[in-house]
Amino acid sequence: MWSSLYFLQLVAVLLVLGNTLGAHGTQLAYDYYKLSCPFVETIVKEEMLSIFLTDVSAPSAFLRLFFHDCQVQGCDASILLDSHDYFNQNPELASSKNFGIRKQENIGHIKSRLELVCPGQVSCADIIALAAKESVLFTGGPHINIPLGRKDSTIRTYSKQADANLPSPGITVDQFLHIFTSKGVNLEESVAILGAHTLGVGHCMNIVNRLYDKKPGDDDHQDGMDLAFKAMLRLKCPTRVPLTNLTVVSNDLTPLVFDNQYYTNILMGKGLFGIDSSISSDPRTKPIVGRFAADQNYFFNVFSSAFVKLSSTNALTHKKGEVRRQCNRIN
Repeated sequence: MWSSLYFLQLVAVLLVLGNTLGAHGTQLAYDYYKLSCPFVETIVKEEMLSIFLTDVSAPSAFLRLFFHDCQVQGCDASILLDSHDYFNQNPELASSKNFGIRKQENIGHIKSRLELVCPGQVSCADIIALAAKESVLFTGGPHINIPLGRKDSTIRTYSKQADANLPSPGITVDQFLHIFTSKGVNLEESVAILGAHTLGVGHCMNIVNRLYDKKPGDDDHQDGMDLAFKAMLRLKCPTRVPLTNLTVVSNDLTPLVFDNQYYTNILMGKGLFGIDSSISSDPRTKPIVGRFAADQNYFFNVFSSAFVKLSSTNALTHKKGEVRRQCNRIN
């Protein structure tokens, strides 16, 4: 009887420790800045609101910045490092897969304000994660509570690492699922992560292969794209080689709102990227797409879980990283 009680007490202690350590064994905590910088989330929220009110495209840019940072070697602000400390090598941001990444300077501005209030405490990696979660909430998405305490990378990263780790527009379902399940994200959560495509736009340079690389004998329906939708895309992207890299197309019908419209669109054959069409037909992912399209709250719940997992996996903590004084330079 005594041993059973002792066992239950031990389990309770381990559960408490697990909550303190945070997701996936990383030493993150929901109250990490309680003593060192208690107003960090309020300050980030205030700064983000002023940005959102002057740039309606900002939320999608911050969300993309977050995902692209986390995909390479974890959420460590490596994407913000510029070329000052590199010796004849391109930094991570120079990768062609990071084309169109924006708002790095805003992260630096928020960092500067936080340095005045609580110097040397808040990492650039945490600021990126907080900016992304505020972007989701501001555009109508769920409130996501994320653990904090990430440190910034002290290891230089290069464009080749981004080339190898960031998904390409033509990625297959198998490749896509492998990338995210290897980070501890389950099948439903992987499909939910793609729901971030509900915000923003896609560049013609990333979709022209679907529009103009048809081989003789191929069926127009083969790639699952609605014919009227394909015709519309060809009007917006009229050449195999885009006239300018700035030519863009909305990701779905509500590109400024975080909702489940993305899933409704792809079920109708109106997915912008190849992976969008693929998950709407693959037997593993099609039922999930259907459920997300039918139940926005369910999508929000799964997306929130995926966001926390992805933001916590491989996070640097304690002496494994640093709190940069400037986000674009290693201390």
